[in-house]
Amino acid sequence: MEAPIQLNRAPAAAAPASASKVVPLVVMLFFAWGFATVLIDTLIPKLKGFFQLNYTEAMLTQFAFFLGYLVFSIPASFLLARIGYFRQIVVGLVIMAGGCLLFAPAAQLGVYPAFLFALFVMAAGITTLQVAANPLIALLGSAATSHSRLNLAQAFNSLGTTIGPLVGAALILQGGVTAPDAAKVAPEVLETFRRAEADAVQAPFLGIAAILLVLAIVFWFLRRSPAAPSAAGGQGAGFDLGLLRRPRLALGALSIFVYVGAEVSIGSIMINYLMLDKTLGAVAASAGQLVALYWGGAMVGRFIGSAVLSRVPAGMALCVCALVAGLLACTSAATVGMIAAVAIIAIGLFNSIMFPTIFTLAIEGLGERTPQGSGLLCLAIVGGAIIPLITGRVADLAGLSVSLLVPAICYAWIAVYGWLAARLWVAKA
Repeated sequence: MEAPIQLNRAPAAAAPASASKVVPLVVMLFFAWGFATVLIDTLIPKLKGFFQLNYTEAMLTQFAFFLGYLVFSIPASFLLARIGYFRQIVVGLVIMAGGCLLFAPAAQLGVYPAFLFALFVMAAGITTLQVAANPLIALLGSAATSHSRLNLAQAFNSLGTTIGPLVGAALILQGGVTAPDAAKVAPEVLETFRRAEADAVQAPFLGIAAILLVLAIVFWFLRRSPAAPSAAGGQGAGFDLGLLRRPRLALGALSIFVYVGAEVSIGSIMINYLMLDKTLGAVAASAGQLVALYWGGAMVGRFIGSAVLSRVPAGMALCVCALVAGLLACTSAATVGMIAAVAIIAIGLFNSIMFPTIFTLAIEGLGERTPQGSGLLCLAIVGGAIIPLITGRVADLAGLSVSLLVPAICYAWIAVYGWLAARLWVAKA
């Protein structure tokens, strides 16, 4: 068992003016990885059609991406203890940019595993960022307002996830999601199509890479800022699995696992779901634009939640939102047409406060072990790799409508965690 990470909160308290200048920059990180992550939702139907994949195979995109959280969360927790918050942010941005740049050779090669590898590298960078940025935004101010502050940061993450589908629909999905039959078209026509599609897929990721590298330079020059708390290990700080003996953290990690899995599953199938005749029969680009409403609902909900959570117990708000989200998933599965479409899109509004609220509920009371707890919670984000595969398998066997019951079950557990937090742990908050 490694020694706990020692946190020094003094810089944040001693230099509130500096902290206030740093917070917007950290919020920009939430926006950047939200924008990059959600592009996968528009990438899935494109790759599914291009490589003629079933839903389970198409969900390997999410598996490759979220597997990065399982592989890199523990190393990122160790790294945070060694180099501190700002330097870790620089490392994460550079790795994430490298993953985005890998989309260029993947698109030119036209090989599905190459796309999966690019997503895996990109996830390595985002994991490194999240292990640092989530606790950092919570520590840049008073503990009493940590729920509200993290929800505000997540609101800008949702702004990125709202804009992302619009960009993806315009650049990635505009040419449709079906490749021409090689047996029915001339070779030069097929080659022209493949080159056009390669350019469409790689363009947004190359733009993201450039922006990330600019942010990395900014944080490199801010690495000695007095506003950031320091993370240092006494005898070699590390990753403490013993923290899972705390029910609040252990069950919080399970809740993060199922929440991310549910959110990612719905976002991943939504374009294909809205293209079904039983829902809207929309074309790919239009369906991609409608996904922005799903993520936009999460953005609006997080701005609202940032205010509401200063007055309403976090556990109770979480319980109510999870119950409504589960009900909407079941409603969409059981209905057709506009009702089914509106119900699945509306889930985004109630997803809004779940991740940041679960996160802050789980790490409350950890004190100097907060970075270790953050690492464990980021490890649980691997739910975004596992649950979408289950959802995809159910979709292949029983259809997309029935597959919505998988995230509905996830929301049921989150409601239980919120109730436990409101009833059992409120006195210890």
